[in-house]
Amino acid sequence: MNTAKLESDKQRCQICGNTRAAQLRPAALVRTPVTELIRSETGHFDPDGWICVDDLAKFRHRYIRELLEAERGELTGMEEEVLNSLREHEIIARNPEKEFDAKLTLGQRMADRIADFGGSWPFIGTFFAIIIVWMIINSILLYRHPFDPYPYILLNLVLSCLAALQAPVIMMSQNRQEDRDRLRGMHDYQVNLKAELEVRLLHQKVDHILTSQWQRLMEIQDIQLELMNELHRRH
Repeated sequence: MNTAKLESDKQRCQICGNTRAAQLRPAALVRTPVTELIRSETGHFDPDGWICVDDLAKFRHRYIRELLEAERGELTGMEEEVLNSLREHEIIARNPEKEFDAKLTLGQRMADRIADFGGSWPFIGTFFAIIIVWMIINSILLYRHPFDPYPYILLNLVLSCLAALQAPVIMMSQNRQEDRDRLRGMHDYQVNLKAELEVRLLHQKVDHILTSQWQRLMEIQDIQLELMNELHRRH
């Protein structure tokens, strides 16, 4: 009973006092920059103690924020979103096409479809077919009383109106394509920024683990040397 109590008192978060074993991590695994930040905030941090997952994530988030502010200046909304996803361990990768298409109105969807059809071979084929049929009707079938005699002034008016309407529709679609590309570029920037931060944290963690292992190997070597010296003295 006393042993369990002593073990419970020993395994306690140094910051918030959390004693749940599943939430605790050894303080020795915390990287040096984060350790210095914790000491500057709390005034103490024992490498032989413990720290809970929530406090560790909080100080890691603060360290990354200070790192970004030192390198990039004031953080933007995109960088804030990346930091929040990094702290909450959320996946920031998503499909920007679905996000953009969900905000389109009925008129914008129709404009995109009209622009897609207007820049396709079926439209060109249909366009020439209508012109040829129009000429045949007014030149052969209705030779005596055509509703649009040569030089087809009504056809020219229809084509002019079609071109006048098609141009702004195509421009609207192009503007939305630029917005779509801009959203895709922002999303790629967020993903790349998070990947860069994750890689940097992994490098620091690996360096810290290697340093800790080297220190332990040196301690083991010192112990072995002491044992060898002791055996040598006995013999």
